[in-house]
Amino acid sequence: MSFNIALSGVSAAQKDLDTTANNIANVNTVGFKESRAEFGDVYATSLLGGSQTKVGDGVLTQDVAQQFSQGSLQFTNTALDLAITGNGFFATVPDETSRDFSFTRAGQFKLNDDNYVVNSNGDLLLGFPVNSDGTSSSVALSTTEPVLIPDSSGSPAQTSEVDIKMNLPASAQGLDPAQFNPDDPLTYNAATSVTVYDSLGDSHIMTYYFVKDQAADNEWYVATSVDDQLTDLVNSDGSDSDPTTAAHALGTASGNSVTAAKLVFSQGGDFTGIQAPDGIQTSDYKLTTEALGAALSNGADASQQVSIDFNLNPTQATTNEPTQYASAFEVTSLEQNGLPVGRLTGIDIGPDGLVRATFSNGTSEPIVRVALVRFANEQGLTQQSGTEWKESILSGEALAGEATTGTFGEINSSALEQANVNLTTELIDMIIAQRNFQANSRALEINNSLNQTILNIR
Repeated sequence: MSFNIALSGVSAAQKDLDTTANNIANVNTVGFKESRAEFGDVYATSLLGGSQTKVGDGVLTQDVAQQFSQGSLQFTNTALDLAITGNGFFATVPDETSRDFSFTRAGQFKLNDDNYVVNSNGDLLLGFPVNSDGTSSSVALSTTEPVLIPDSSGSPAQTSEVDIKMNLPASAQGLDPAQFNPDDPLTYNAATSVTVYDSLGDSHIMTYYFVKDQAADNEWYVATSVDDQLTDLVNSDGSDSDPTTAAHALGTASGNSVTAAKLVFSQGGDFTGIQAPDGIQTSDYKLTTEALGAALSNGADASQQVSIDFNLNPTQATTNEPTQYASAFEVTSLEQNGLPVGRLTGIDIGPDGLVRATFSNGTSEPIVRVALVRFANEQGLTQQSGTEWKESILSGEALAGEATTGTFGEINSSALEQANVNLTTELIDMIIAQRNFQANSRALEINNSLNQTILNIR
């Protein structure tokens, strides 16, 4: 019997050594979880047996249990390197149509030739579909979909408003508005331009001309052009876009007729309001161009109009907006709200797993939210190769959810979770397992020596 007891001890020590060696071998494996060999004594007796004098029958391996403690984070320069801090696993499938889920903590993800996010095994990372505002439309594992990074362009946006703020020189000489000619700088006092965009994302140069009225103090004509083609300004109701009938017109004598408006200033140089093309002062400090169809020849929206806002602070209409001070012409603010077509420049993954595509035109769009999955009993998972696990009866059903909610962990982009193996502890465990192996081997040797002694009795 003592042979069997010592032999079970040797087997247990060997199992402990194997487990420790596997932990050490995977000390640099991303997402690896160390294992621990758990043993129990073997004890068998009967109703008629003397339990108080019974000696145990050895040891057996009850379980090689994985320990799902948090590994340390290693930060990288790759946005698709993901690490989970806290509970949860990434969910993956072998192909787009499969529902054969695997779960992993290894976040070494990359793009395949179809722009899907995959791990080192080629399995596709799963995420929740999201709405345009970035909220998840569903958080069920059955509705997850492979994470696909788009290769499309960012959508353009046509310019609908330009905000402008400047100082017009009070010392400028008044000019005859009838002689205005955009090709002759001597017929206007100042000009500035901004790039605007049509509905197709094509860019156009919009120029603003300022002419000080020689017949009225502290009043300036303002006219516009798009791509060097003069563009009439209109009243709020769309009328008076004809220079022959408008109260304010430029270039009637030079043949460059265009409907204009007037900026009016006080004797202190403060902005007091705008006279629309019909001569009536407006209350919203804005001008509007006519439809730009004549200036657009690329098939873009011909009805596009551009609003020009001279009042950047609607609560204080006359404080440091357009000014007429005794200083040089200076544009202090010139912004527009259009966007060109954007190309994909990168992706950003937030702590909640939301994946956003960023484009060269400054926009970003939510694509998908990386799904996390947790289990009631992580140690009940069935281990696969490649630091992946499968759901089992012992683990309980997979529960999907968003990162940073409930007991789900947080996703760290540009980081990897290292193996949770403590090399110092493993080396100590190896020494202990080696001692146990030697001790049990010695017990086998002693048992063999005793048997030889008995056999040698005459």
